[in-house]
Amino acid sequence: MKRRVSPRQFRGVWGVAPPPRPARAGRLLVGAGLGAVAARAAYAALTRRPPGLNGLPGEEVWARTNHRGEPVTLLEGPALVAGAAAGGLLAPGAGGRTRAAALLAGTGAALLGGYDDLAGSASSRGFKGHLKALARGEVTSGSVKILGIGATGLAAAAIAGSPAPSRSGRAVDTLLNGAIIAGSANLMNLFDLRPGRAVKVGLLTGAPLALSRSGAAVVAAPLGAAAALLPEDLGERAMLGDTGANALGALLGLAATRLGRGPRLAVLAGIAGLNVASEFVSFTKVIAGNPVLNRVDMLGRRPVAVPVPAPGPASETDEQRTPDTDEQDKPDTDDAFRPSPA
Repeated sequence: MKRRVSPRQFRGVWGVAPPPRPARAGRLLVGAGLGAVAARAAYAALTRRPPGLNGLPGEEVWARTNHRGEPVTLLEGPALVAGAAAGGLLAPGAGGRTRAAALLAGTGAALLGGYDDLAGSASSRGFKGHLKALARGEVTSGSVKILGIGATGLAAAAIAGSPAPSRSGRAVDTLLNGAIIAGSANLMNLFDLRPGRAVKVGLLTGAPLALSRSGAAVVAAPLGAAAALLPEDLGERAMLGDTGANALGALLGLAATRLGRGPRLAVLAGIAGLNVASEFVSFTKVIAGNPVLNRVDMLGRRPVAVPVPAPGPASETDEQRTPDTDEQDKPDTDDAFRPSPA
């Protein structure tokens, strides 16, 4: 006796029948491939002729110096955004609303992150620092970015829509999804403090979403773009910067909004908890103290540069001693790797 299955059982969370698994896998590979090809092409074009700003040559605008005293470029971020946008628009399997929401979430977060990359200052750091500055009447580039990404996250969530049958349910979903997109964008930027770390976090967290029937269409292109640019990041020739990290996090957050409400609440709790924790602890110190996380973090990277103390008397004073790396990794101070303007 054959078991009858209702059409509703065939439908996904968003009321659309999921495609067969081979077709879904093929669409995922096509989307990732398009994102990777577009990102590499954009990176080659951007590094060949870096765009200038306010009369400054492009090499000076996008150049930074890392902790080794070596030059790196921030153009990895714009290249990732270009690859994610092109791949997302061309990849099969996504609806018009999903494509529009992904384009807004990714490019909106990238533009605001780029503003902070090029016009920001290090006078205020973290949510706490920017909120204190706002309380003093000072509008920092970071506060503009935080508020702007929050607004674009809500707009992207509204465009993506909700399967809730009632108006109040759709409103709740929009607020919940907007918070996930904005929080994920900020969280990813907090990992962009060591070569390849943000890309690795993106690939590890995006893989389960890519395997889901609802999130694959959103994350395929950005994950492909991130993987294609990972060698530049690990080789310390380039870094995502706020432009790329905010965009990658926003797109991963958008993919997570395609889950059921229960899993989304759990995702938001985790994102919020990590964002709050970053105000008090250093992710770099936590990762370095865990053997498994540290091994993943160091995979493909060059060995950490050990500072050589200046020659001096056998009994050094506090002023002569080399600064402790723990002090360099505090959340409220400049990270040892994060590049500074050239």
